[in-house]
Amino acid sequence: MDATDGPPVLKLDVQDAIAGLALSTEAHWNQTEEDWRIFLRDGIVFGIRDGARLVATAALLPYSGNNAWLSMVLVSGTHRRRGLATRLVDACLETARKNGLTSWLDATPDGAAVYGPLGFTPTLQLRRLRLVKSAQASAPVPTAATLGALCARDRRATGFDRTALLTAFAQRSGSRIVSANGCIALVRDGRTARHIGPLLADNAAAALALVDAIVRSETSPLLLDAVASQAVFLEGLSASGWTIERPFQRMRFGPANIAAEETPFAVAGPEFG
Repeated sequence: MDATDGPPVLKLDVQDAIAGLALSTEAHWNQTEEDWRIFLRDGIVFGIRDGARLVATAALLPYSGNNAWLSMVLVSGTHRRRGLATRLVDACLETARKNGLTSWLDATPDGAAVYGPLGFTPTLQLRRLRLVKSAQASAPVPTAATLGALCARDRRATGFDRTALLTAFAQRSGSRIVSANGCIALVRDGRTARHIGPLLADNAAAALALVDAIVRSETSPLLLDAVASQAVFLEGLSASGWTIERPFQRMRFGPANIAAEETPFAVAGPEFG
């Protein structure tokens, strides 16, 4: 079958948030309906339907400096190995090309093997970690910090201006921005676990101390996407009971036009499963 055959690639809108959530839930991702609404409202989301049912998606979320994030690449288990993901990723890349955007994504090891030949190159190595809480919160919430402080630090660490995205995260019910000893982090709800990130710090000791304070003030399972090069931080998390669920790779398409001033300890965004 030719790549152009089959059901058409459609542009989705906010009314498709529940259908998108069904796909990410099937894949056991941590996204919420609010995450989908960010992409559908502020980005470009392509989809393929089988009749009325949404069976595949891919999304492009513009950032500052002519950058954009490619994510939500999902295909229902009943429709895999039909080239649907390839068609949707191609639609995202063509949209980025027409708008002069550099595409970024987070890929599993299998995904990285697919995206590499398409022109994506590795940047950060990342590790998804989980902590399952078995006790009630035993400490007060760490000191609150401002959204402005988080956005400024995030910009230095990523090279992106993600004010709109971080504002959407921070304004949700249950979200909080906390800081201590030169470290700052966002904690927010996910579908099955609370997510810590971004997490920015001057050193691993400060990062680990803030994570510990967050953990002791939480009752739900927690997820954290750590930067693999922060070896001391990763070792400290493992020693504290965090377990690595999977590795993944941050990648960019074509030349990068950002220069980060520091390396984060943990990343975040709706681009991760």
